Amino acid sequence: MRIADLLVRKALITQDQLDEALRLQREQGLRFDEALLRLGFVRERQLLDILGEHLNLKVVDLAGLAIEHDVLRALPHKLVYRKRLLPVGRHNGTLEVATADAFDLSVFDDLRLLTGEAIRPVLAPRDEIEKLIKAYYGVGGDTINEMVGADTVEVTDAGGSEDLLEMAQEASVIKLVNEIIVEAVNERASDIHVEPYETRLSIRYRIDGVLHEASLPAQIHRFQAAIISRIKILANLNIAERRIPQDGRIEFNVGGRQIDVRVSVIPMLFGEGVVMRLLDKANVLFTLPQLGMDEDSFGRFDGLIQRPHGIILVTGPTGSGKTTTLYAALNAIVSSEIKVLTVEDPVEYYLEGVNQIPVDARVGMTFERGLRSILRHDPDVVMIGEIRDLETAHAATQAALTGHLVLSTLHTNDAASAPMRLIDMGVEPYLVSSTLIASMAQRLVRRICGACKQAGDLPAADVPPDFGWQPGEQVHRGAGCEACRKTGFRGRTGLYELMLIDDAIRERVMHRAPANEVLQVARRAGLRLLREDGWLKVRGGITTVEEVITCTAV
Repeated sequence: MRIADLLVRKALITQDQLDEALRLQREQGLRFDEALLRLGFVRERQLLDILGEHLNLKVVDLAGLAIEHDVLRALPHKLVYRKRLLPVGRHNGTLEVATADAFDLSVFDDLRLLTGEAIRPVLAPRDEIEKLIKAYYGVGGDTINEMVGADTVEVTDAGGSEDLLEMAQEASVIKLVNEIIVEAVNERASDIHVEPYETRLSIRYRIDGVLHEASLPAQIHRFQAAIISRIKILANLNIAERRIPQDGRIEFNVGGRQIDVRVSVIPMLFGEGVVMRLLDKANVLFTLPQLGMDEDSFGRFDGLIQRPHGIILVTGPTGSGKTTTLYAALNAIVSSEIKVLTVEDPVEYYLEGVNQIPVDARVGMTFERGLRSILRHDPDVVMIGEIRDLETAHAATQAALTGHLVLSTLHTNDAASAPMRLIDMGVEPYLVSSTLIASMAQRLVRRICGACKQAGDLPAADVPPDFGWQPGEQVHRGAGCEACRKTGFRGRTGLYELMLIDDAIRERVMHRAPANEVLQVARRAGLRLLREDGWLKVRGGITTVEEVITCTAV
């Protein structure tokens, strides 16, 4: 019986879908199974089950499979990459090899001759095979094998810029760097760290705030100079200059998504270290409810950003999501009725309807100078990327005094420290008390993976005294699965500590009261601490106790 007839008989496709697939097959010269998958009429796993039944082949699940080292060495790497074959096990002297292509079984005859072993083909989904090939043989392993075999790239560090340029423009090097970046995007990485050591080149991806070593062939160290030079060319940096730090920018289009890459290069002992910050517009422009605020905090913050004037500060360490929160706030208020201007270093994301100005210190375009100029452009709302010095702080307070709403970030550990930080910079207390309307501290914690989330008891010894945990109360954690790279976490959410500046706090600020005294007053007014917001998210099954403890101080 034909595969098509089997699919129709099992009601996996209709006769009309069969006719459409056959028409696409004729028009584009595809195989019938390829036409079905391209049209989306069946899932790959369904098709493999039918093909396995028809061809008497076993269909295997590769998720979570651990493959022994001697099994992996049974096939040449070139064949693994070229044919997308994966040796998965050896049973009774027979090597099991997974393939997603049930119609290319002749290659297994070649494998029998090549290995001298009995070969048993099994079927598995293509994405599962490719994921394990990357895990066991390395990202870009086929490209590196080609480079090693063809010796197309000089393996030692070149002495001159012309040699570096020639190396970086090799097609194989271009392909390898592209594969490294695309893999980072597919893994939802926020940063790529390229770190040279004496005998190896380390490439790590920061995923959900944690660094993970990328699986790469050991031979990648031989092409260190070519890889770094290629990155510098993409970022329009000077490849001949290897003595001073350089910063640049790259734009990529990956699967229809626009990815901006901020590149920082720093000379190190064994070469140049590179960090690439990946800015994915599709994944970062959140709305305020998506950030993780509870209803009460969201309602109060939403009311604050609707005010006509004053300063709202978002505080926290680097990487705590402050800029993302500011963008979400601007997205919530931007309209044809108000004018919004931003001064940023650099402009991370383009916002429709917002006038964004990049800071460029090389030509004298500083935060303070930009602020002085934009106030003449009649804005209603001003966003300053960061208040980092007295000049910027003065400009922000002047903007608020003259009837503008100012949003900015500040590096403090908690919300109560924000007014004191401005005063420490040199802003007069009366200006701080009359312009600051709120400060909000925030942190990012990892979300429990929804695919492997499970409830369980919390041992009393693991409970901090301030948690308020009740005996018998259950919490959630992720068991670890393919969707979360076995970590139990997927994605991040925010913890928030929103302090409204009321009359009692203004009085303390006027008298330069220390941050702990301001905190006590805010607590009496109902301030919820970052840690307390974290406990609520633990109880809600969003994150874990360990995440909250790690990201917040007692």
